[in-house]
Amino acid sequence: MAIASINPATGELTKRFDAHTDHEIEGALENAISAFERHRRTSFAERAAKLQRAAEILENNREHFAQIITAEMGKLLRGSVAEIEKCAGGCRFYAEHGEKFLTEQVVSSAARQSYIRYEPLGAVLAIMPWNFPFWQVFRFAAPALMAGNVGLLKHASNVPQCALAIEKIFRDAGFEAGVFQTLLIENEAVEKIIGDPRVRAVTLTGSERAGSAVASTAGRQIKKSVLELGGSDPFIVMPSAKLDDAISTGVKSRMVNSGQSCIAAKRFIIADAIYDQYVAQFVEKMEKLKLGDRVDPKTEVAPLSSENILHGVDEQVQKSVATGAKILCGGKRADRAGYFYEPTVLAKIPKSAPAYREEVFGPVALFFRARDREEAVAIANDSSFGLGASVWTNEPDEQEFFSHELESGMVFVNAMVASDPRVPFGGVKRSGYGRELGGEGIREFTNVKTIWIS
Repeated sequence: MAIASINPATGELTKRFDAHTDHEIEGALENAISAFERHRRTSFAERAAKLQRAAEILENNREHFAQIITAEMGKLLRGSVAEIEKCAGGCRFYAEHGEKFLTEQVVSSAARQSYIRYEPLGAVLAIMPWNFPFWQVFRFAAPALMAGNVGLLKHASNVPQCALAIEKIFRDAGFEAGVFQTLLIENEAVEKIIGDPRVRAVTLTGSERAGSAVASTAGRQIKKSVLELGGSDPFIVMPSAKLDDAISTGVKSRMVNSGQSCIAAKRFIIADAIYDQYVAQFVEKMEKLKLGDRVDPKTEVAPLSSENILHGVDEQVQKSVATGAKILCGGKRADRAGYFYEPTVLAKIPKSAPAYREEVFGPVALFFRARDREEAVAIANDSSFGLGASVWTNEPDEQEFFSHELESGMVFVNAMVASDPRVPFGGVKRSGYGRELGGEGIREFTNVKTIWIS
């Protein structure tokens, strides 16, 4: 796939980039190793000051960076601005808390002295997606660099200008050349880089197929990997829920980034007693959403990031309808220029439908009816994914029940699933393994070293 910027609102090619040569890749790897030997010996205070500076650069130039995001992958401009602000917050969080997370832990033992030390691993390859092209990178890079590692970024091929801008931010913040580098490479070059002994670990956010390939390659090298893969998150609503909030938040969660989010609400599992009312009001809100200019504050739905994504979503919808699913609204490409897809609601979805088993990465909400909380959990867990789950109930015993019984890495009660630097982010089953963010996230790429002194 060509490394190029294509405007999703028009399909126009705006800029093409040449892939780095083998010689340039070799130079980047050498620079990373050289930089690591110096960066690992800097103090937490020095690293924190640079992360604070990166946050300032992001905040002071938020509109500029937001325009790059919107131009390359198509999201609403205000969403891009919010993404940049979130990146700044992530930098500040690890600047303020990173040292505490990595403080040596004293352990009581038979030894005269025993403790746990957290040391950086080295060069970490980050393979990142296009849907949140800044945040996905910063939520890896801020903790990784604060821990003393160095980063190599292989970004999605449709957001090269985002990738280069991120590298420049870290350089301008004072990090040495080689501490964070962008590799403009094709997918075919990734396996060789993962296999290089100078790369000590790899992290990927992306599809199941990509995750399987990366994990397989890393596993053959006995190399640490973290995978954040797809999700088909359930959004469960019980009769005690505050219905207005559950409806408005449900629409918001399904439509965030035009539906292109791994933690977006995708499968709406509604208690039988409120199902008809919930669906009717949900559909009404979906039908009123405004598609249009990404810069216009009144626009609510932006184009999908590429024609391939658009065709993939439509194929899933049409095949699901062919197996018996019912379209309640939308269900087709919007009649306008660009990669727009109508906000869509499907119901009565049979188990044989693609929408039942696969992640639908676009503005398509899937509805299921549940008799009680046990059936709601059974439907929610009947998935190969286990990233996040949102549950709406005001009954304390139900809140406890769902938080225990749902097979997911995250459960949000009376709130939509979201990433937050203060808490770990990640999933189970085919949604991946390992954690980003929180204390767990910064420790993922460290050597947890036991020190025992008799």
